[in-house]
Amino acid sequence: MAKKTKQDILKLAKEKDVKFIRLWFTDVLGRVKSFSITDKELEGALENGMGFDGSSITGYQDIEESDMIAMPDPDTFQILPWRPKEKAVGRMICDILNPDKTPYEGDPRYVLKRALERAEKMGFDHYYLGPELEFFYFKADNSADILDKGGYFDLTTLDVASDLRRETVLALEKMGIDVEYSHHEVAPSQHEVDMRYKDALEMADNVITYRVVVKEIASKFGVYATFMPKPIFGENGSGMHTHQSLFKGSKNAFFDAKSKDFLSSTAQYYIAGLLKHSKEICSIFAQTTNSYKRLVPGYEAPVYVAWSRRNRSALIRVPLYHPGQEKATRCEFRACDPACNPYLTFAAMLQAGLEGIEKKYKVPKPMEQNLYHLSAEERRTQGIETLPDSLGHAIAITEDSALVKKTLGEHIFPRFIQLKKKEWDDYRIQVPQYELDKYLSVL
Repeated sequence: MAKKTKQDILKLAKEKDVKFIRLWFTDVLGRVKSFSITDKELEGALENGMGFDGSSITGYQDIEESDMIAMPDPDTFQILPWRPKEKAVGRMICDILNPDKTPYEGDPRYVLKRALERAEKMGFDHYYLGPELEFFYFKADNSADILDKGGYFDLTTLDVASDLRRETVLALEKMGIDVEYSHHEVAPSQHEVDMRYKDALEMADNVITYRVVVKEIASKFGVYATFMPKPIFGENGSGMHTHQSLFKGSKNAFFDAKSKDFLSSTAQYYIAGLLKHSKEICSIFAQTTNSYKRLVPGYEAPVYVAWSRRNRSALIRVPLYHPGQEKATRCEFRACDPACNPYLTFAAMLQAGLEGIEKKYKVPKPMEQNLYHLSAEERRTQGIETLPDSLGHAIAITEDSALVKKTLGEHIFPRFIQLKKKEWDDYRIQVPQYELDKYLSVL
């Protein structure tokens, strides 16, 4: 696909009567930051970027070195469909640069670009991703009051959730994001809209756009959408199962027609790398204290470090191969949740997989039995490890990881560790209602 030029954007903005352009980027935690410019500033922004104070962005610069440049990526220009058509609002996602125009080490988008450069040097032109983001609709942002009591694939009556999904799909398509399907998920008031797979950088951009769109459309209908991993006790949490594959040109590097299971040695090394480093990168793909309320056995969230061809209790699933579907050969990493920073998460998974390919890690035997039904002793005998059970546990493992340090870089790595340690400390000193109910009257 041809790259958009500065002139393309200026022409498009004029044709669509665009008056305002929002420049988007994310902080280290993946939260979208934005500021607006007018059409009069657009040409200058495309040429030289727009300066801003980086010291106020989580995980960015110290105050004495705070000048940063937001350089818009023309390929990400889209019209925001929920804003008025007259004097319309456009948006572009930005790369963050230093004042001398070099890439800023603290930009999560740059972390993913570095990982993709490594893949390219190893001969892989494409890192395709298909994440499945789940989310909840609630009546407001201050309580988990559900809108429906539907379950997986339920056809609920024509209520607000049906219109919400419809309007969300239409808005995503207007923003150039291809949608494959949408449906009700397992938990009450839980939903999923699946995007068609794309190259990693475009998909990371699409994920942050998707989260904004879902929330904007919900707000338009007077309800609240949340990507919080586990908002309702006793119900399934929201995941972001991520399908992934590596290609060399148009050839799927994960497929081998001569292999018994049609998985190439590259795919097996990649899966082995993901498994081996999954605990180290856990604090990235499950980055909140609440993430670990989801990562518990029994709620379809995989916690056991194993892989399988069909078994959804395993951390990695390889969908069955169908003849003529060579390009669809892929692995599905099932532990990510939708509150993560997609740039860092995709980079971490790719680097873990590439490490496996480069060092030829041996993939363990697939586990086809339901891992939830095995006892702790049986899992231990078979060498099946578990993911960390808390953010504190996860960040302690991450802190010792050479792979994560290489992935995040010298700037983000210590800041990410510091932020997550503080979050864990803030969390563990709380006195929840559970403890008051359990202990106050008897101790």
